[in-house]
Amino acid sequence: MCRVLEVSRAGYYAWRDRKPSRRASVDVELLVAIKAAHQRSRTCYGSPRIHAELASTGIACGRKRIARIMRRHGIVGKKRRQFRIATTDSRHAYMVAPNLLARQFDSAITARNGAWVGDITAVPTFEGWLYLAVVLDLRSREVIGWSMNPTRDALIVIDALGMAIVRRGVSPSTIFHSDRGSQYACGAFQTMLSAHRITCSMSRKGDCWDNAVAESFFATLKLELADGAHFKTRVVAQAAIFEYIEVWYNRQRRHSAIGNVSPAEFDRADQAT
Repeated sequence: MCRVLEVSRAGYYAWRDRKPSRRASVDVELLVAIKAAHQRSRTCYGSPRIHAELASTGIACGRKRIARIMRRHGIVGKKRRQFRIATTDSRHAYMVAPNLLARQFDSAITARNGAWVGDITAVPTFEGWLYLAVVLDLRSREVIGWSMNPTRDALIVIDALGMAIVRRGVSPSTIFHSDRGSQYACGAFQTMLSAHRITCSMSRKGDCWDNAVAESFFATLKLELADGAHFKTRVVAQAAIFEYIEVWYNRQRRHSAIGNVSPAEFDRADQAT
């Protein structure tokens, strides 16, 4: 081998017996920490969130270095796919509210309970669809209300809003934004909003970007929870969704829109200031 590579025997033995450099040794230690953080994230995090996770434990390291180590060892976060089930029925005779939110999604300019966003999605099971309605606080991105039901009617969004009101209360300026589906436009839901003095806002027709925060949450949930798989039963799906929202997403998962902390942590800090 030395003859072919034109390397002296002494040079080969010196290379073989040489101790790893300080940087290489640190990379090995970082790799162990990165793998542990990646597992804690349910293999969801990419390098930005892994960097935030390590920083929170006192490990100081540049994000580019973490990204390089992850690439070298094939450690990757989950990436979103283009997958959407249409759950909006806007062909109805109900009144439609104006788009008051107007895509003002920046949490930095939104007060706590200043704006809530809601939406419905369909989760596949071998028993049929399970529908999930959520309410998110735009400031903290926390899921403050949710409801699950085999049918996609007004009751599912009324229950989700009811949970949000019980958990958070409302402020005089609270806006609730959704698409213009019949579940949100119907008299029962609008009466509930009026009873709690919540101002209604709705997306423009056929424009999912007007409710991008809720759409983004559902895309994240489907990627990280099921990743295209079907649940055996609705009961199994309900248990998994409950655990994802209340244990993982709200209290542990780092959110890039609020400084790579969890929604619950952001909300606690927000109330403390």
